[in-house]
Amino acid sequence: MVRRFGDCSLALIMHQVYLFRRRNSSEVSCFVKYMLIGLAILLVGVWAQIEKTPLSQLSTRLNKFYLDPAWLLIIIGGVTFIIGFTGCIGALRENTCLLACYSAFVGILLLIELTAGILGFVFKDWLKGQLESRLDDMIIYYRDDPDLQSFIDWIQKDWLHCCGINGPGDWDLNIYFNSSSEALGSPEAGGVPFSCCKSSKIEGLINYYCGHGVRKFAILSSNIFQEGCLGQAQSWLMKNVTVLCSLAMGVAVLQSPAACLKIYCEGCLQRGLVWLERNFGAMGALASTIVAIEILGICFAQNLRSDVFAQRARWHFGM
Repeated sequence: MVRRFGDCSLALIMHQVYLFRRRNSSEVSCFVKYMLIGLAILLVGVWAQIEKTPLSQLSTRLNKFYLDPAWLLIIIGGVTFIIGFTGCIGALRENTCLLACYSAFVGILLLIELTAGILGFVFKDWLKGQLESRLDDMIIYYRDDPDLQSFIDWIQKDWLHCCGINGPGDWDLNIYFNSSSEALGSPEAGGVPFSCCKSSKIEGLINYYCGHGVRKFAILSSNIFQEGCLGQAQSWLMKNVTVLCSLAMGVAVLQSPAACLKIYCEGCLQRGLVWLERNFGAMGALASTIVAIEILGICFAQNLRSDVFAQRARWHFGM
């Protein structure tokens, strides 16, 4: 009994020495950097939202939160901070509750990612329609949010080199670029943003007027259809001339060589799909790496919880 009591006392002393050294050491968990990065992103998003949106208009902006890059920063920063905090504090303090929360959060995130990937593959046509609807809103509200405007300009000018969703004609959805706004004196009527221009710089300076009126330079291509096909299929043309003229009027701007020499005539949706196809291998490898890291994080957290429970059991039974 005395020997066992002495062993327990020695073990307690050794444990206290270990805790003292641990508290005075310079250990930094690998989760700390993710927690700090998440906190920084969260604060930047909150600051950006407060700077441009008064609190009285916050509820109105929430209806279209997916159009605001600041909300994207807030969501990503908040999720990263919560996961990093539970993992960091749970590992450093050997807190089984926080470790369980960390495993649950990462598991939920992993489940959402896998579900989104599967549903996106199965219902890709529906997803494409929803994406087009959301992109329509981005064009409509282009001038209303400076962050959204900068984001769209970056997509069109620096990333995909595109214009609009399916083409430059989509900018007719925006009240400033709508062709009918010419009657209201809008200088941008019938045009596109400068980010659609293939060359928007003059002597190193950005030409913000390069896209003004470029969609008005198209020649009506209904005559081209009729003249090009009359010699070979005059009867077929006579039967379908109405349909062909309507179609030609709709795509006249997109087929104009003069316009396409100045601006990008491909839509961002098509360019985005092409970009995904070209980088499918890299995106797949990145997704697999992220999933593997998340699974390893769950396994390590659960393994640490098991070790903590086993250590507690040994202390409880005096082993």
